[in-house]
Amino acid sequence: MHELQQIFDTINLGLVILDRDLKVRHWNRWMARCSKIAPEAILGRPVFDFFPTLQVHQSFRRNCKSVLAFGSYAFFSQKLHRYLFPFPPTSSFEVKFEQMQQSCTMGPLRDDGRAITGIFLTVEDMTESAANEQKLIEMNSTDALTGVYNRRYLETRMKEEFGRHRRHSRRLTLVMFDIDHFKRVNDSHGHACGDFILQSVAGAVAERVRITDCLARYGGEEFSCLLQETDLAAGILLAERFRCQIEATDHDFKGTPVKVTISLGVSELRDDDTLEQFVKRADEAMYRAKTGGRNRVCG
Repeated sequence: MHELQQIFDTINLGLVILDRDLKVRHWNRWMARCSKIAPEAILGRPVFDFFPTLQVHQSFRRNCKSVLAFGSYAFFSQKLHRYLFPFPPTSSFEVKFEQMQQSCTMGPLRDDGRAITGIFLTVEDMTESAANEQKLIEMNSTDALTGVYNRRYLETRMKEEFGRHRRHSRRLTLVMFDIDHFKRVNDSHGHACGDFILQSVAGAVAERVRITDCLARYGGEEFSCLLQETDLAAGILLAERFRCQIEATDHDFKGTPVKVTISLGVSELRDDDTLEQFVKRADEAMYRAKTGGRNRVCG
């Protein structure tokens, strides 16, 4: 057993052994390091005393009963459960997770007579893998220049929200806008300034949208913002706030203030709309705003 203890304490994996009363019989060095709970403090104590969230974790409790009753195995994937034990991330890799992401396996322990005496749990740190996957998703869904969502992601979200509207009659509004006389900015100050203006405008508008909304670069100097649970009047009001924000901003490009304005079109999804009609109305409203003198909102 001493040799096994050495192995358990050197593997880069959490190992926990629980008895039939779910009291901790073994707590390896990895678990002690990540939890900041020494083995002598937790051994012989119910695991729920230290991790009460496990007691309300229905899948954990259900699988414990299944393992003890039938000798089955269970897997808690990072994608589905995120983690079982709320440990802080230990990786030096740049991550955005408040808790270590984990994949966990649960199975039975048996004595020489094949009777089930307890449960083993393994805990694997998946934080770096999850962070890499998240980064790839972000790269595929965001515009590299402005940092807002790209058109492909917006179109995916529009299809999803269109389906929700059909099922639940939820309000959905689209704001489309582009930067007035953007070519003049490039011609007068250069393309580097044009890129800066795209970033600055996107950032200023992003500050005024909710986390549930979807702001995306539609193409060139044109942007779209999909607004959940929003009717036409509220969409026009928000679009006007966007317009005022951009009009009032001095975009400081290397010490040179650059002023720009935006023209915006707004449409609300109707019950008899196709997705194409919904988008077309916003685009046509934006065109009216531009031909009507720019720096205005049309719905």
